[in-house]
Amino acid sequence: MQGTKDLTKGPIRRQLFNLAMPIMGTSFIQMAYSITDMIWVGRLGSEAVAAIGAVGILTWMTSSISLLNKVGSEVSVGQSIGAQNPENARTYAPHNVTISLLIACVWGMILFIFADQIISFYKLETSIASNASSYLRIISTAFPFYFLSMAFTGIYNASGQSKIPFLISGTGLIVNMILDPIFILGFGWGTTGAAMATWIAEGVVFSIFVYQLKKRHRLLGGFPFLTRLKGLYSKRIFILGIPVAMLNTFFAVINLFMGRTATTHGGHLGLMTLTAGGQLEAIAWNTSQGFSTALSTFVAQNFAAGQKNRLKGAYHTTLLMTSVFGFLCTILFVFFGNEIFSLIIPEKEAYEAGGIFLRIDGYSMIFMMIEITIQGLFYGTGRTIPPAIISITFNSVRVPLAIILSSMLGVEGVWWAISITSMAKGIVSFIWFRTLQKRIF
Repeated sequence: MQGTKDLTKGPIRRQLFNLAMPIMGTSFIQMAYSITDMIWVGRLGSEAVAAIGAVGILTWMTSSISLLNKVGSEVSVGQSIGAQNPENARTYAPHNVTISLLIACVWGMILFIFADQIISFYKLETSIASNASSYLRIISTAFPFYFLSMAFTGIYNASGQSKIPFLISGTGLIVNMILDPIFILGFGWGTTGAAMATWIAEGVVFSIFVYQLKKRHRLLGGFPFLTRLKGLYSKRIFILGIPVAMLNTFFAVINLFMGRTATTHGGHLGLMTLTAGGQLEAIAWNTSQGFSTALSTFVAQNFAAGQKNRLKGAYHTTLLMTSVFGFLCTILFVFFGNEIFSLIIPEKEAYEAGGIFLRIDGYSMIFMMIEITIQGLFYGTGRTIPPAIISITFNSVRVPLAIILSSMLGVEGVWWAISITSMAKGIVSFIWFRTLQKRIF
């Protein structure tokens, strides 16, 4: 099939590595948008970081919703390729793109209209809340760019061409990094400048994807971006994508409540620590997510092709690599938390508070790696419900646990609630997988 790679033959480790590296790079680039904003806004003070951090939880929710079509593309298109059914692949691709555009428009409109009411949930100071609302309104108008780019990324990943989204996203990051200091400090636009830089960068990424697919690289032999939706294909996409999107969206909703609790016990510094610390935690998360997505794509093709003998080797290889990285992240966060956090915000009070968060959260890194790796294995076989159940269950426990622990330990109780539930998710994911192992392999 034109523009695709057959993952049902060849060396497992090399194929996984070649898939995972660009996917990880793309994930890091998406994370780097927020971190770049925070680094430059951090020069304006912790209050400015708290403002974009409040919106950061909402953009996390947005990226979680967009996973419906990213994962829907990766699995539906990937399994079609593995089953040697190019017509199905070309039908699933525009269905994912069309659905993602519809969702983006509705979700963006909701956040734009109700920005003030949504930001008021955090109970921030008036000036911080006003900056956050303005930032959110600007960002929300770029959601169609972002959602469509995520759908295109999923289609490329399913085709084994993960390097292309990486290069395109990298171009967007470069644009964002150039514009941030100009807009934030040079023009004196502050948080509004950060939002404008991100908006332009997302538009650039979308434009390059369109050019690449239409002019340079007719993936899957070419397919229309928009199509009249058919029930059979749409239903399959929603069955595959909704559990993943719900899992991650619910996680983001839980973080809204965690942000409120952190603000209650730590003021704007508490919210700043949670959101900025979450971006740093994403270093570990995005690494494991890159390998998980590569594993999902690899498993989707081989599972559909009946090559179950290759699945076990892929799983063990991925788990080994992510576990080693998880251990390294634990060492980094536990022993060098202050130094890492100070790269974002140079205020002593802010980076010391952030260092405490990273130390506590660092203990859970390897468990988080295990959870996300097993997610990829489940997704590739079409079993998207078990990871959703595990995540929703323990993320639900996170809020009451944070309330209980913060009443005893202050804002550090919130950090311990995050760490403990992350450990639990990793352990339960591994146990659940073991119960299904014989059916999968």
